[in-house]
Amino acid sequence: MSDFTIKTDTQEPPLDTAMQIIYQWNYDPEVDELRNLYVKATEAQWVAERDLDWERPIDHAKFATTPLGSPLPIEQCSYWKSLSEEQLWEVTRRTASFRLSQFLHGEQGALMVAAQLVNAVPHTDAKFYAATQTMDEARHVEVFAKYIDKLDEIRPIAAPLRKVLDGTLETGDWMKKLVGMQIVVEGLALYSFKDMRTLTEEPLLKELLTYVARDESRHHAYGVQYIDRCVPCLSDAERTELEDFALEASRTLIDNRNSQAFLGEVLKVWAEVGIDATELLNCLHAEMDELTKNEKKGKRLGPVQGFVVPTLRRCGLLSERVAAHYLDFLRANMTRNLVGEDVEEFLRYLPELPEDTAAWVLSELR
Repeated sequence: MSDFTIKTDTQEPPLDTAMQIIYQWNYDPEVDELRNLYVKATEAQWVAERDLDWERPIDHAKFATTPLGSPLPIEQCSYWKSLSEEQLWEVTRRTASFRLSQFLHGEQGALMVAAQLVNAVPHTDAKFYAATQTMDEARHVEVFAKYIDKLDEIRPIAAPLRKVLDGTLETGDWMKKLVGMQIVVEGLALYSFKDMRTLTEEPLLKELLTYVARDESRHHAYGVQYIDRCVPCLSDAERTELEDFALEASRTLIDNRNSQAFLGEVLKVWAEVGIDATELLNCLHAEMDELTKNEKKGKRLGPVQGFVVPTLRRCGLLSERVAAHYLDFLRANMTRNLVGEDVEEFLRYLPELPEDTAAWVLSELR
């Protein structure tokens, strides 16, 4: 007899969502850039079982180059340098497992949001593209789960990510779904993929992230191109509402003043290998001035100021009002010389969005 059951121990109770479904009777291209993106997506499909060598073992020595993903110079402080070789391997492995697990859970959220967008967006070109993204996200869930299984174990979803995914799935506004997923969540993920892909020397992980990043660059482009078309059609009140939705999603994922933010989750993982979070953070605080004294303003911006906020500016969703809020919570979470002293300086340090996101994500970090 089959072990198949409709309900399983790993399911959660259903999440109630609100969404209108829109039929579109015009099947001719209306938004050329989205139709072109759809064609690119159909041509770029890949097969995880065929195109990645899953028999290849993870190279431990090369995996050690995989970054922790922290904006703070933790790896340079004296406490971190005092860790044993075994502790360093375990903390690198477990931290990567935690980060990859968040990618995995985020991809499942993206899978469900993309499926919603097929129903909710009003243009045929946008429906077509959302259908290809749904296929992409299913493949991403597949590959991250397989890699984590080789490395360690799948870690639970972090509370801030769950909150943002739930909010994006629950909203009945398809433009909020686009902003929450394609611009904020996908933007943060794309920046993280670039960081991890560039710095890791582990061959299977690097190859996997190359495939995924190419797909994600299209997903980000979908959000940018579609929202860019829509924003000029909105009232001031509607635009403000979209700005605030993006702001709250970003703040939830990044702001470490929230005790449930990612730093707190990572510190729990580190405690598993004997790292004393209080001692580590006290050491980092005491040595921060010395560790950051040679940093140049704007040299290495984080994912929000370096990618998400420039994307919002490109889409017409960065008023001076909301920029001040981004400055406030970024300043509280990063060193001041990376963010700016006031809104004017903050905006001045924002980079331009890459013309070719796919080329950018596969390029070297600067």
